Formats: sequence, structure tokens, C-alpha cells
Amino acid sequence: MLMIGWQERVDLPLLGLTRLRAKIDTGARTSALHATDIVEFERGGVPWVRFHSKFDDDTHDRDVECPIHDRRAIKNTSGVPEERLVIRTKFRIATRLWAIDLSLTERTEMSFRMIVGRTALNRHEIVVHPGRKNLTEPGRKPPGIRGKKP
Repeated sequence: MLMIGWQERVDLPLLGLTRLRAKIDTGARTSALHATDIVEFERGGVPWVRFHSKFDDDTHDRDVECPIHDRRAIKNTSGVPEERLVIRTKFRIATRLWAIDLSLTERTEMSFRMIVGRTALNRHEIVVHPGRKNLTEPGRKPPGIRGKKP
């Protein structure tokens, strides 16, 4: 079982985005990635999307192109459904790597440019510690071992 905090650094290696500061949000079903300048196009008869993704906490400022996986009505932070494009890409947390679905949405006013929802974590033997963050950072001690003497 991998224990993670409510905030972690994650990678989206197929998109060229690494060490993104993400909120682990088990209250959200779907994961979301900050995207602006979203443009749909076709490549070889397959629907693709091009978007710009910028993260304030790092030097990530990148234009990304990838196939569109789906379109879904997803509730925004106010609970109002909105149709969003969804991409499927590889997701890495700690040393684990698997595919997740990410909805694309403009999150400029949000504290976190990426939200990792519960569907992305399901069936991966992960538990979220709500009182800790960045537990997957190299060299971090697991909860309960912070310098206590026996």
C-alpha cells in the first residue's frame, strides 16, 4: 500500500510535464488539468486536441498535442455540469505509472492547476493521508516516524 498526502508532485511523462504540484481530491471523481487555448483538430482522421498548460509553481509552460479520448459532462467546482474534452495519458506518482483520464479545463483562478480524482487512484493500492503532503518526495519519512525516540 502506498501512502500519499493530500498534495503531491506528479508526472505526466507523455505530455512532457514533470513534478507538477497536484491536489489529491478524493471528493472529485474525475482528474482535471489546467488548459487554455484549447483547439480541436484532426490528424490522420483521428480527433486531437492542442492546448496550452502553465503551472505557476514551476517553469512548466508548454503547448501540448494529444488524441482526444472522450467528451464528458463534468461538474465544475460550483457543481454545474460542463462539457469537457478528456484525454488519456500516463500518470506517475512516486515510482508507480499507469494510464488516467484527464479532463481539460481552465483553472487559472484555482490554487491547484491539477486535481487527481478518486477514479485515477482506484485499484492502485493507494491511501491518502489528509493531514500530510508530499509524502512521495525522496527522503521523506513516513507518518509517525518524525524524529520520535523509542
